[in-house]
Amino acid sequence: METFAQKFLKIYDRKILSGEITFSTSGINKNNFTRLCIDPEYVMPKEEILTCCEKMHLSEEEKEALLAYAEE
Repeated sequence: METFAQKFLKIYDRKILSGEITFSTSGINKNNFTRLCIDPEYVMPKEEILTCCEKMHLSEEEKEALLAYAEE
């Protein structure tokens, strides 16, 4: 099963490579990015996921896929 980090970074990498976003416009802070890279179990807080979804202009499907990992 794909982890939140794998799912998020796959979308993030695609957006970076296409030139749609940069790190500074992605909405993710350095601490969250570092944790995603080193802790496979880490899931960002829901509010921060929502911020990234907005800043990265994610589709509704991508947003829902990421939010599925968030704790209520």
